[in-house]
Amino acid sequence: MTEPREIIDYLRETTELGGSDLHLTVDAPPAARVDGTLRGLEDYPLTAAQVRDLILDTMNETQRATLEDEWELDYALEARGIGRFRGNVHYCRQHIEAVYRFIPEEIPDLSTLGHYQILEEICHLQHGLVLITGITGSGKTTTLASMVKRIAGLRSGTIITLEDPIEFTHKHNSSLIKQREIGRDTKSFARALRQCLRQDPDVIVVGELRDRESMQIALTAAETGHLVLSTLHTVDAPKSIERIMDVFPPDQQRQIASQLSNVLEAVVCQRLLPRADGPGRVLATEAMRVTSGIEVCLRERKIEQLIGLMEIGRKEGCHTIDDCLETLSLNNYITISEVRKHCRDARRFSPERLGDLPRS
Repeated sequence: MTEPREIIDYLRETTELGGSDLHLTVDAPPAARVDGTLRGLEDYPLTAAQVRDLILDTMNETQRATLEDEWELDYALEARGIGRFRGNVHYCRQHIEAVYRFIPEEIPDLSTLGHYQILEEICHLQHGLVLITGITGSGKTTTLASMVKRIAGLRSGTIITLEDPIEFTHKHNSSLIKQREIGRDTKSFARALRQCLRQDPDVIVVGELRDRESMQIALTAAETGHLVLSTLHTVDAPKSIERIMDVFPPDQQRQIASQLSNVLEAVVCQRLLPRADGPGRVLATEAMRVTSGIEVCLRERKIEQLIGLMEIGRKEGCHTIDDCLETLSLNNYITISEVRKHCRDARRFSPERLGDLPRS
């Protein structure tokens, strides 16, 4: 039986390939996700015992006990000479498997990520709720960290982050930055959020709004004059609003809609798409800056009107995913096939309207 290399070798190879994630799966070779595609790192599959040994070698006794009790675990892994990784260990058909997400040591400047100007403007806000949304692997955590870095250089205050686990590590700037990890520094997002309000925060960063309680406290924190930044696993602005509303029972949704209309400042949704002009991926976004019309729409729960209001709110910084896809395609950054996979209105992207685009 072929013995696998050490896990540090696979982590190093993943980063050398420019990969974002390392997958350790039973009965499959170790694989790195590179530019959105999985690439095998061996020509043979790993057994259940090999995968288990590779994973457990990265964990301390407390983490192993948590995994045994909870059957899954998020934790940070520091690989000397390589960098930091966010590990997620879980059971699959009663076998331990894991995914390790690479976290660059340097937090990128916001201006280098490919966002529209609206994100820079959001960093100047003093209060309200801002949501960064997208599917897993779309770069939400990187965007959030870049925003924190930018805000810390813009204002003097206290920024408190609640993360599971801590990924990017921040340095104090004009602001103090206090990073708290769920499971190590606090018991839960909801509990940390409640306590956070007593810790003199100016900006509160919640790694993810996961449940009704954390959403309610985040809304309250934004109502009381704090700037609250967080993420959701949703693909566009309307679905982000629907997700928040649907978490609450019907008899509370009118109140939540009212709260949301008062505190929500912006929703920025992002996707990473394969580049047509070379290796790598390019950022596609949708941004909903809450205008007076959108505020009324939220209060009255007329979610179906949001897209039209974003289209007429371009002067206020709004743009739809189709606006962004059109810009990217006209500049030959993405192919027409990618446009059609991700667009909202296929009629907008007829060959006659777009002209001669790369089609591979």
